[in-house]
Amino acid sequence: MQVSNRKAIVIGGTSGIGLATARRLAAAGAEVVAASRDPGKAGDVGPDIRLVRCDARDADALQAFLAAEAPFDILVNAATGGERAVGPFLEMDMDGYKASFDKLWSYVQSVRFGVPHMPQDGAVVLVSGAPARKARPGQTALASVGGAVEAFAKAVARELRPVRINVVAPGIIDTPMVSGEHAEREAHFARITQGNLIQRPGTADEVADAILLAITNGFLTGTVIDVDGGWLTA
Repeated sequence: MQVSNRKAIVIGGTSGIGLATARRLAAAGAEVVAASRDPGKAGDVGPDIRLVRCDARDADALQAFLAAEAPFDILVNAATGGERAVGPFLEMDMDGYKASFDKLWSYVQSVRFGVPHMPQDGAVVLVSGAPARKARPGQTALASVGGAVEAFAKAVARELRPVRINVVAPGIIDTPMVSGEHAEREAHFARITQGNLIQRPGTADEVADAILLAITNGFLTGTVIDVDGGWLTA
């Protein structure tokens, strides 16, 4: 797929991986609409990206947003879904565990309401994470949600064809989601990446490159692309 002169919807497209993806698509000549609960956090994105407020967890609002933007060729959902439960499972608040699945419902709903507005050569990309297939202690909820996202995409790929759907699974990425300043952040990333083959965090742009690959390579569907610095193989 050539993205030039195509229309792309990027949900969760106003920060981190989503914003990097929106910028990549715009630079490649796509008409880009970036949506999130707080579009103001994107800052000045220039004239090539249009910002829209939409909470992808709200089924009615999401359906109305996608219908209003139709038709479009590319659909990326990189939204985090809100709060995510982390920590020892036996100490975990079960409401927090359930809330972690807001990400899954956001993704499922975006596909359900988005694909009917896409052409036969359309492309959908979702974002899971390395814990889906190799969880570390304290990541049970993250692994469960990411695994569900990947299972959903693989299962639904046959039904959606010829529209393609793929998943990109990042490892540890330096995004605004990680709190702390300078030296504190550096120490945090050094500690949590020391077991990886590439001992540094990835960048949002490196993940966006993989998302662009999933969009433009017409021979990919039902596939998970890992951008994890060797998390799975370490």
